[in-house]
Amino acid sequence: MTNREDVRSFLDRLELPVENLADDIWIVRTAEGAELVVSYAPPVLVLRVRVMPLPSDPARAGKLCRQLLEYNARELVLGSYGVEGDNVVLTDAMELENLDFSEFEASVDSLSLALASHLSALAPYREG
Repeated sequence: MTNREDVRSFLDRLELPVENLADDIWIVRTAEGAELVVSYAPPVLVLRVRVMPLPSDPARAGKLCRQLLEYNARELVLGSYGVEGDNVVLTDAMELENLDFSEFEASVDSLSLALASHLSALAPYREG
């Protein structure tokens, strides 16, 4: 099983800035400037990015959520969009049992690519 030290070595191999928030939580700053939170929570490793706040108008929030579900269904291979509190998040969870660096890197790359390709389409839903 992949342990905490293995995850730390995966983070080092990404060659991206990493900040240690707690024993089992790190923030990775992607090349695009996003803050990717990596949480070691056996039996899984969770990756999460806060994308944007939900619009305050329920109709706009509903349209945004529909767009996110469409992305989940047809464009995302790894990870999915969701709502956490009042924020849109992009997450992925991987089992630690057989996790290797290439799977970890693919997840990071997939989340980064989704952000880069979807942010312009999601921009009209941002407020302020």
